[in-house]
Amino acid sequence: MAQLKLLGISGSLRKDATNSMLLREAARLFGDCEYTRASIDFPLYDGDNEEADGVPEAVQVLARQIADADAVIISTPEYNKGPSGALKNALDWVSRVDHRPWSDKPVAVMSAAAGRAGGERAQMVLRGFMIAFRPRILQGPEIHLAGSGTAFDESGRLTGEVYIKELTTLMESLRAEVSR
Repeated sequence: MAQLKLLGISGSLRKDATNSMLLREAARLFGDCEYTRASIDFPLYDGDNEEADGVPEAVQVLARQIADADAVIISTPEYNKGPSGALKNALDWVSRVDHRPWSDKPVAVMSAAAGRAGGERAQMVLRGFMIAFRPRILQGPEIHLAGSGTAFDESGRLTGEVYIKELTTLMESLRAEVSR
């Protein structure tokens, strides 16, 4: 059996984002796989620019990565009670490609935020954004990593036993969903 391909999409563009760290931990707990972290550093969507220049190559790369992945994991920060603009912009751009890369794709969503709710509202909104794409979004366990700035050790490993247990369960469920 070929090695599974797992794609991670961080809603944060920051170099040392805790959402990116959470994705790396999720990939580690997913187990043996080829993990790729996607780039969502795209220009703002503008229909006039799309009409003039087409869909940017970077967006097409992401769409191909989604289509080629066996499963996708997305982690979003919470900005003003919603996902980041960068993540929403990426979803809007990918919706403009000719094929439907998200269709029937196993997806696990999670969030990491500095606040005590751990991005719970952002994750709820993100799930709503995804409905139109018709992926197979896992319903749980929900990972809302609160106080994310102190949730990792110096090597980038998640430290809270409850979070590790829940993230492990989510990744086991995602692996099972791939096999479904």
